[in-house]
Amino acid sequence: MTSINSLASLSLSATRQADTSDVSQAKSGFGDILSSTLKSVNNAQIAGDTAIQKLQTGEAKHLHEVMIAVEEADVSLRMLVQMRNKALTAYEEIMRMQI
Repeated sequence: MTSINSLASLSLSATRQADTSDVSQAKSGFGDILSSTLKSVNNAQIAGDTAIQKLQTGEAKHLHEVMIAVEEADVSLRMLVQMRNKALTAYEEIMRMQI
């Protein structure tokens, strides 16, 4: 029989192998895609706001550049909303499935 002192000296922190399964790789890939998409939409929104501010202060040289930046921000936001709607629809379909 082993004593409690000898058990206490054992290391309980077992090294855990990194999970390299297809599911974990897909999860990190989806998270990366989602994160980069959100950053891209945010950058487009910031660029649109900056272009509008430059137009208001008179720093903008061409109106069409301002309009392009604003429309790009609008289209990217609409795309993000549609992605959210599709993901929500897919989630609702999965929740309706009977097992």
